[in-house]
Amino acid sequence: MDKETVIKVENLVTHYGARKILDGLNLDIKKGEIRVIMGGSGSGKSTLLWHILGLYQPTQGQIELLGKDIHNISFNEQLKLKQDIGVSFQSGALFSSMNVGENVALPLREFTNLDENTIRIISRMKLEVVNLGGFHKLLPSQLSGGMIKRAALARAIVMDPKLLFFDEPSAGLDPVVSSEIDDLILSLRDTMGMSMVVVTHELDSAFKIADKITVLDQGKNLITGTVEEIKKSDIKRVKDLLERRSRHDELKPDDYLKRLTQEHYTLS
Repeated sequence: MDKETVIKVENLVTHYGARKILDGLNLDIKKGEIRVIMGGSGSGKSTLLWHILGLYQPTQGQIELLGKDIHNISFNEQLKLKQDIGVSFQSGALFSSMNVGENVALPLREFTNLDENTIRIISRMKLEVVNLGGFHKLLPSQLSGGMIKRAALARAIVMDPKLLFFDEPSAGLDPVVSSEIDDLILSLRDTMGMSMVVVTHELDSAFKIADKITVLDQGKNLITGTVEEIKKSDIKRVKDLLERRSRHDELKPDDYLKRLTQEHYTLS
């Protein structure tokens, strides 16, 4: 029996000015799946993530989360849907004026009518899940990089979301801490049944956590497959990415002159 589709992206196109960033992109993610999104710099990874979260309006295309078209529902329906979504940002995005416990408890205070004692207990439980029990009184400035990532993850899961999104969860971390974050992601999938989208450029992490990997190139879905399928791919762009080979596009003289002189030229 096929698993339920929880994220569906159809023919997604978006522009920054005159430049096309996403070009007819399609994506289908099943319940309980960890989907890793990879690609070179400028491939559209982060832009895709922001579109799925409803932060950007596409030029064309459709995005469905949990069966709902995010650009064709009422404001109240959007608010309700977002309560089923957790996001762990690359920088952590913790509020510097709040301690760790207050940061984690914030969604509960904003979106529920729970009493303060219950909120405090739930937020501390989530800190225990990410191995930060007892650190609730510390400020973000007193945390290491790995602790900030884990505190941000605790906040992202405090509402027990059905969908969880990560933007470069291992960026800037040493290999040991990075592996701990990977283990947390797998544990959340297995124990809480969350469906996840992870944007990363870290190959070791991607190969460890992914059920499937989607590789983007120039705003298109270059390939989607299991870890083994990606490793065995004969597509040059994929092999360059996996082998960390630099990409050099050769331009004909006329094309090079056109790129230098066109009105909407932007750096890649």
